[in-house]
Amino acid sequence: MPPKRRGPLQIVQRETDDIKRQVDALVQQAAKADVSENKEALQRCRELQRLVDDIMKRLKKLSKADEPAPVGNYDQCKREEEKRLLTLHDHLQSLALQLLPHDETAGPSSSHTEQDSEEEDSDEEDESSEEEDAKGDVHEEDDDADSADEDTDMAAAAEQGSASYITLSSFTAKEEGDLSIQKGEILKVLSKNKDGWWLAQNSNGQKGLVPKTFLKMSSSLQDSERENEDEEDSEEEQESSKTSNWNTVRKAVTEIDATDVLSAMGAIPPGFRPSTLSRLLEEGSSYRASHFIQPKLSQSQLSFKDLHMDPDTGKVHGRPSRVSLTLTLWSCRMIPSPGVGLQVLSRHVRLCAFNGTQVLSNIHTVRATYNSKNPKTWSFSPRMTGMLPCLLDGDCFLRCDSESSDLGILFELGVTYIRNSTGERGDLSCGWTFLKLFDESGAPIALRTQELTIHGGTPFEKDLDMDTMSTKKGYQTGVFHQMLLSRKMPKLVVKLKSLNSSSRSRLNLLPDTIVGSLSTLHLLATYRQILADALLLDRVTMCNADLICSSVLASFPNVLDQPDLMDAFRKSWSESESNLKRSEKRDINILKQMFVSVYMGSVFPLLFSAEMPTPCWADEETESQRARIIYNPSQKTSIETLLSSQNSHQAFDITQVTYDLISSARQ
Repeated sequence: MPPKRRGPLQIVQRETDDIKRQVDALVQQAAKADVSENKEALQRCRELQRLVDDIMKRLKKLSKADEPAPVGNYDQCKREEEKRLLTLHDHLQSLALQLLPHDETAGPSSSHTEQDSEEEDSDEEDESSEEEDAKGDVHEEDDDADSADEDTDMAAAAEQGSASYITLSSFTAKEEGDLSIQKGEILKVLSKNKDGWWLAQNSNGQKGLVPKTFLKMSSSLQDSERENEDEEDSEEEQESSKTSNWNTVRKAVTEIDATDVLSAMGAIPPGFRPSTLSRLLEEGSSYRASHFIQPKLSQSQLSFKDLHMDPDTGKVHGRPSRVSLTLTLWSCRMIPSPGVGLQVLSRHVRLCAFNGTQVLSNIHTVRATYNSKNPKTWSFSPRMTGMLPCLLDGDCFLRCDSESSDLGILFELGVTYIRNSTGERGDLSCGWTFLKLFDESGAPIALRTQELTIHGGTPFEKDLDMDTMSTKKGYQTGVFHQMLLSRKMPKLVVKLKSLNSSSRSRLNLLPDTIVGSLSTLHLLATYRQILADALLLDRVTMCNADLICSSVLASFPNVLDQPDLMDAFRKSWSESESNLKRSEKRDINILKQMFVSVYMGSVFPLLFSAEMPTPCWADEETESQRARIIYNPSQKTSIETLLSSQNSHQAFDITQVTYDLISSARQ
């Protein structure tokens, strides 16, 4: 009887077993080897690393259809092999660092004692400088000799305090100063910046900026930190030549994420992570609707790429985008809840356009509601009297012009919490899912209801099971049991819908890439018409970039980032629109005039009121205070309130009433 043919996955498993045996043998050999034998062991270590990379590439290309015979739990087996290979790669990288010659890995020599003491005294300055914008320093170092000297000092100090990180995904440099990285590569992070771009160095000595969301701290470094944390102070005094190593440990210990503590306490389920999309929103306006609603300049920067006027009608020329659709968030089910000690302030879903490695659009948030009797089920768009707040509205629209074959929608389920014991606030990701919008042939997927499985971790990590039942050894894998298990898996139900003619025409007036609430679509379309009039018709010449006197253009983008003010605007708009005739509702000139009148009479005075608290996400007290001011029936908000002595407002700033084309337009 001929032997059974081995499948590709089984071959990979055997090759991984063989490499693991070789790695174990190499570790034992390196422990007994002297300095002269380290070079040979280092060369063997690097050869094994290349073998692991080759096997990983082959494994990623495998599919269930490649197997000559059916394989039970194929996807789970494949994920387990990927985890084994990543562990081996990490182990080999750590071993390679240990085998490097002493002059390549050691810190400053003892002959530089004075320099060491000076650098130790400036540790606090170096740590604070890591919070500065390193990307701006890189581009400006050729302009000023003094700044170049400062960058050199910062790089020297950063090398002493550098930490090893593993890349979670590949990244291709698109700008000068960026560093291209491959998945699974080990980098030394030299400095960390608030804008999310970290200065890193690869194994070849090349330095550049990489997105911090692509990096994860090396597990070997974390183990080293735990072993040496208690002995840190005494070791620094006894071995000054190892200052650089301890600087790395000290800084890494202070950067332990709050989720590590919560996980150790059992306060959060497996698979929970710090929210990736919440962190991006906190880093500035780059991922907010206020940024994406602005016009985008063409490559020459002498005209607009996504804002054109139809000369025959005088209206904005509609531009179809590669993806233009509407969707409805229906529900989430079997979502684990945080444990004792955490009070949940908000349950929500954040969504954006995503290509597997990069967020392509603004990040839109929809808050979920739930029943305390069934906390694992989230729902959206609750039935309520009056106008539904756009923050609770599960009807959304999405436009994206990316040509990526992996273009899709990233959904991140999150909670905002507060620790009862310390009062500390934070944002956690309860899991994520990705809906790819095009199939393998490049055709759009069918517009229907999608039931998406929620994955643990982050979009840049390997798939983590949210349900521990699926990872128990010996769990039955029959069809019936798999059906029961599937019902217990966390799911997000989303319905993709085709556009009617009215929605399609309005969506085509918006920027090529943007995500938002469908209830605000008519207001955004009218705003773009007002914007086109000011930029394409009213300017003296297309080369003129003077400030434009327009309170609407200057302030409306900021209102997009404040859902309660958008609700107030929608309410006032609806009341005014009800008084229009049917023919007037189709007249764009009347709608533009009404937009300006309603906005200036309702939202604009609130935006700069000194009594209005600053928005704070998921803060019930702040939201209540703002609601009392916005919907105060005893005080009708109007333009006259700006001149009334009974109301206080923020100090006047020219930016409140002028639109700066240069700073507002997207490059």
